[in-house]
Amino acid sequence: MKTRTLKETLINRFALGAASLGIVAAATLAHAHGDVVPQAVDTSSLPQLGEQWVEKNPYRGNADAIRIGDSAFNQNCARCHGLGAVSGGIAPDLRYLEHDDYMDEFYIGKVRNGVTRNGAVYMPPFEGILSQEAMWAIRAWLETVYEQQ
Repeated sequence: MKTRTLKETLINRFALGAASLGIVAAATLAHAHGDVVPQAVDTSSLPQLGEQWVEKNPYRGNADAIRIGDSAFNQNCARCHGLGAVSGGIAPDLRYLEHDDYMDEFYIGKVRNGVTRNGAVYMPPFEGILSQEAMWAIRAWLETVYEQQ
């Protein structure tokens, strides 16, 4: 029969506690992008864009779109990208997105198609869930919180 020393017992308990904490932390982060039901965005007051996807923000500077985008972001994006687009580290801080035509194409591509790396979904695709009017309204609002890096 082997008896453990106090040091061995403490080391084993610490290792077990650290492993348990790591599992809980990993499960929490993995669930952060999980069971989130997208919220509907009413864009009926905005000019409708039709079926063809546009590559440049048609609502840049539009006060109504900015108001709608603020609400839509808080309901659909803030869980991962943070309130006010200030990321807590789970997803990119969207305040640093430049507001130019190139970044418009980058933005709409990521929102429509989502982001997957090595088979892991980092951001789900929103095409078919949010209208392009809602996506561009969010982009219009993001431009109002822009900060240069």
